[in-house]
Amino acid sequence: MRPRWNSHQLQGILAALASAVLLGLSPVFGKQAINEGASWLTVVMLRTVAATALLWVIYLLTPGLRRFIYIYPVGLAGCLAAGLINGLGSLMYYNSLSRIDASLGQLIYMLYPLFLAVLSQLDGYEVSRFTLFRLGLALMAVYLLVGLGVHNINGLGVILMLGGSLMYALHLVVNQRTLIDMPAPTVALYTLTAMSVTTLTAFFAEGRPAMPPTPLAWQAVGLLALATLLSRLTLFTGVKHLGGVQAGLISLSELLITVIGARVLLGEQLSPLQWQGAGLLGLSVGLITRERSLGAPQQPKPWLKILTARFTPPTLTPPTPPAPVKPPISKGE
Repeated sequence: MRPRWNSHQLQGILAALASAVLLGLSPVFGKQAINEGASWLTVVMLRTVAATALLWVIYLLTPGLRRFIYIYPVGLAGCLAAGLINGLGSLMYYNSLSRIDASLGQLIYMLYPLFLAVLSQLDGYEVSRFTLFRLGLALMAVYLLVGLGVHNINGLGVILMLGGSLMYALHLVVNQRTLIDMPAPTVALYTLTAMSVTTLTAFFAEGRPAMPPTPLAWQAVGLLALATLLSRLTLFTGVKHLGGVQAGLISLSELLITVIGARVLLGEQLSPLQWQGAGLLGLSVGLITRERSLGAPQQPKPWLKILTARFTPPTLTPPTPPAPVKPPISKGE
């Protein structure tokens, strides 16, 4: 039986998969820069600011993209809120990555679809039992892929990674509502801008840590910035056409990309148990063909309609005059 996908749903699936590949490579590049002696705060600041600056240059120099710079005030507020939330989450993530093992960190961070499902239900978006089943399969795959053979765990690092995972899910919920009113490129531009302001503020507040000390560290930061830029554009396209929960489930495949990238670039090896997890994760993502509510309209009202309903005075309609009463007809007529 062929999946009943329209062009928007197919575009959302391809965008979410592309985002998963890019996001899966990001922690590999980030860990590589940190291993080369770069400060975690310098890494997160440089990758966000560089990606934002490059995106602004592309929009300003490309006539077909300049129209995406326009944004109305309520939409800007939504993007700034999402960027602030995700910026704080990025600071937590890379701080945690410098404290705990990368495998354990990715296991904790990959819990964000669970947070996302709970937050989406609170926001009025119905999550089907089949979607929860796929989520359960994906979490089992995460367990098999990463494993829990970690000793001497840094408690603060675990808490920070949990906070980063929750912040990432929360920013998707905010952007899911904002994307109802605005195109994905506009949301990506202003969300990234707010993230840059957040990380840059933290960088200067910390006393401007040193820049990456080696050419390999700079190369890793540059690739990380490029992956951040492209993943933001594809991520919000996927969220716009599929919703946050479905895009988040597809993005779980980024962990498989991380494992493969870590094997190639960092020398890590896959165990037979991890390959079983990879297969289970592929099954969870592949079951999207059986989703009945794929791409269903979101229940939350757009920001613009909420604002319009709140500040637009109700129209007063004149009372309807009573219908004329016909005189009774006498029997003699």
